[in-house]
Amino acid sequence: MSDALTLTAEARTEFGKGFARRARTAGKIPAVIYGHGTDPVHITLPAHETSLALKHPNALLTIVLGKDSQMAIAKDVQRDPVKRIIEHIDLIIVKKGEKITVDVPLHVVGESAPGTIHIQDHSTLQVIVEATHIPESFEANIEGLEEGHNLTAGEITLPSGVELVTDAEAIVVNIAVPRAATAADDAADAASAEAGAASGAASTPPIPKPRPSKSFRCSPGSPHAGGPGVRLSGRMRA
Repeated sequence: MSDALTLTAEARTEFGKGFARRARTAGKIPAVIYGHGTDPVHITLPAHETSLALKHPNALLTIVLGKDSQMAIAKDVQRDPVKRIIEHIDLIIVKKGEKITVDVPLHVVGESAPGTIHIQDHSTLQVIVEATHIPESFEANIEGLEEGHNLTAGEITLPSGVELVTDAEAIVVNIAVPRAATAADDAADAASAEAGAASGAASTPPIPKPRPSKSFRCSPGSPHAGGPGVRLSGRMRA
């Protein structure tokens, strides 16, 4: 196994957010390692070396703790949602010759037929594989594939000893032709817009007309009169 994937751990007895923050400040990552009926062991790992090792999907790690060492893979990696730094790792112990279930990245290679594009529906394939022989990735070859071709998981070439768990009929890549706008599409869009405008106008309630103003005359001698023959006009509420 490569020395680059060997990590020297330190046991820890402290827990909580306060300790985790101090550990990260000191360049360490809190982690826990367990599996095969053993009690969980809480450790810290060197942040820089661990981050580099975990750039490899399903990296097989050798965790050295004192005089003991264990092979393990990362089962869960928790990252800060903004800074993307690793905050905590769950490691599961594996043994040589043991088969485990993992998700392996799927990469598209080749070029489909001219004028077509490919749409990838699955970025990984789930497989059962020996823990010490986990492939880094699989390839979906789309070279020359025509419009309408659907590449399924069962058509992906897997190395010897690797068993597919993903449904073999699942479509992982499909080939299509980009849809170009046409004059008929533009006319249909315009008609739809006009229909929507007409519908909106029909649903607008009518604006009520204002009531006509009324005038009145005060009789001579009336306390409201402004004098003989004076006509007052004004608006009254009905």
